[in-house]
Amino acid sequence: MADTSGSATSKRMGFAMPEKMQLHLAMLALQFGYAGFHVVSRAALNMGISKIVFPVYRNILALLLLLPFAYFLEKKDRPALTWNFVLQFFFLAVVGITANQGFYLLGLDNTSPTFASAIQNSVPAITFLMAALLRIETVRLNRKDGISKVCGTLLCVAGASVITLYKGPTIYSPSPPLQRTSVPMLMNLGDANGKSWTLGCVYLIGHCLSWAGWLVLQAPVLKKYPARLSVTSYQCFFGVIQFLIIAAFCERDPNAWLVHSGGELFSVFYAGVVASGIAFAVQIWCIDRGGPVFVAVYQPVQTLVVAIMASVALGEEFYLGGIIGAVLIITGLYFVLWGKNEESKFAKAAAAAIQSPVDHCNNRPTSHIKSSLAQPLLASSTENA
Repeated sequence: MADTSGSATSKRMGFAMPEKMQLHLAMLALQFGYAGFHVVSRAALNMGISKIVFPVYRNILALLLLLPFAYFLEKKDRPALTWNFVLQFFFLAVVGITANQGFYLLGLDNTSPTFASAIQNSVPAITFLMAALLRIETVRLNRKDGISKVCGTLLCVAGASVITLYKGPTIYSPSPPLQRTSVPMLMNLGDANGKSWTLGCVYLIGHCLSWAGWLVLQAPVLKKYPARLSVTSYQCFFGVIQFLIIAAFCERDPNAWLVHSGGELFSVFYAGVVASGIAFAVQIWCIDRGGPVFVAVYQPVQTLVVAIMASVALGEEFYLGGIIGAVLIITGLYFVLWGKNEESKFAKAAAAAIQSPVDHCNNRPTSHIKSSLAQPLLASSTENA
């Protein structure tokens, strides 16, 4: 694969890094960034930050970060804004910002960062299920790829059900947890004691459904409005408006809007800048250069990193039900990804079979045919973006 801007920058700095290595490093950094968000968000909730104020500040920061890039980089690609687009962006914000982030914070407040991250591994399978029901995705049960995707979806549903319905005994309890030290930011940041674990898991399932629905509904919008940064900026704007409307009814305490500590300020800054602005930019680049399957494969790495971070920083305990559920979800994720990969191979083989008679009729040279057959191996990383 030919190196582009990233590798060119590396060469100017005096060393050459292959683009594939850049993608792997970027994805690892992205998983650490998202893992930190799970832990930081839980810390912020345990410090008493409002579950409505937190996403308002987060989306304001993300909007301020994305807006200049969206305005200057997508001037030529951005279509004219119509009322039809405004309504679509508003609805996408309801699903992808307000419901998604609201359910996540409610679920995280009642469970733990590890299980919030684990249950998110079901999003690709839920997305596939929604796309299949809406006839966007084709399921062929007479082929191994279709069977694999269906089995993977069922495993993810089973894993989410186990996490929700069965907490089980404690498998691991850190001793002594770091929150018992004298570090002020990490004081009293343990598990969700006294909260409803089952209700928290139900909220997290709602979060995954919202996220998957957002991915499915966003695809046709991006075809009509091919300016990703602008679409995301509009959604952040409407998300802020929607959370402010909710706050007018549910958060009337003026003190809730004040940042009371450096820990709360860091949490808000991390969520808005790192987990929303920077992470979104890195993810778009990785999807563009490596493809969506490549990005999805790294999702379980996030769960492992979250488990380590939460154990060290929050003294989080691991439960048998959560571990069983996480294994089922991750296994189901890979079944779905394998099925998608096999489906792509079938599609390429069918396209090559159709193309071959045409090339033969046109009497094209053999050398040209060979070179054209090599092209999908080079371009496969970008054709699904």
